[in-house]
Amino acid sequence: MASSRYVLFLITLSLFLFTCAAQHTICPFQSIYQFGDSISDTGNLIRKGPVAARSYAARPPYGHSHGVNFAVAGSTALDGAFFATRNIHTPTSDSPLSLQLNWFRTHLNSLCHTPQECAARLRRSLILMGEIGGNDYNYAFFQNKPIHEIRTYVPHVVGTIVNSVREVIRLGAVRVVVPGNFPVGCIPIYLSSFPSSDPRAYDDMGCLSGLNEFALFHNNYLQHALALLRTEFPNVVILYADYYSAFQSVLRRAPYLGFDRRSLLRACCGVGGLYNYDGSRMCGTPGVPVCPNPAEHIHWDGVHLTQEAYRHMSQILISDILSRIQCVW
Repeated sequence: MASSRYVLFLITLSLFLFTCAAQHTICPFQSIYQFGDSISDTGNLIRKGPVAARSYAARPPYGHSHGVNFAVAGSTALDGAFFATRNIHTPTSDSPLSLQLNWFRTHLNSLCHTPQECAARLRRSLILMGEIGGNDYNYAFFQNKPIHEIRTYVPHVVGTIVNSVREVIRLGAVRVVVPGNFPVGCIPIYLSSFPSSDPRAYDDMGCLSGLNEFALFHNNYLQHALALLRTEFPNVVILYADYYSAFQSVLRRAPYLGFDRRSLLRACCGVGGLYNYDGSRMCGTPGVPVCPNPAEHIHWDGVHLTQEAYRHMSQILISDILSRIQCVW
């Protein structure tokens, strides 16, 4: 689901990048373009609605000259055909990266008359390519595909992300941020769905080590691919945003940040089980309660984080991005 709780990180990041003079860095971006899934969806899934999603696919989300958010909750990096050949069901609301890029091109064409004009506009823009790719693995994991098979998807997912970065660069973008994936072994939906009777399956924070190792495999593969892309475009700033480490830092410092140490891996909005998550009675279902103190929880609905968790993550990420983005023009 997409709500202000889930997108505070995006909004905070945008505000800091626009108004970061206090940190002695000036970033005069004229536009921000965001691609991704529910982590950064500011309402596109709601706009699509539960019915007639196909009719929506022909038109991009609402935007203006200062940027557009193309992210849609549930979206994948890969197209549906990839999953169909592997007998993996994806929601009809899915708006893969290729469709989001089509929306992006349509938007650019509505603003400028020549490729040169578009390129000039993009040189003053920030591109956020994701977070994207997490759902590609989520759908496979929750449809009981073995992890050794899902690992073979990683080159395809990363290749699609990198090709998308390459495309926006060729259109004129010169500053692109590409986030990695979260440590999914610490997320209540995964902890509830893949419990283990072996205590060695968990790390010292109670997260599933094997799933976190998978997330690291994706992130390392992505970082290597981005390193190669930088050699292809030496005059473009291509930054990796380390969501994995930022989340882990918040989790490990949680008691000092004001989070309830008794609920670090429990959902605030949910019901049932060790992690307060039940896939058949998710947050938003009638009768499912919300904790009275969301700011003391890291996890909101068992899938996404709370505003407070995203705020602490954003502080870590913004500091890192500003130190490397080379945005004084």
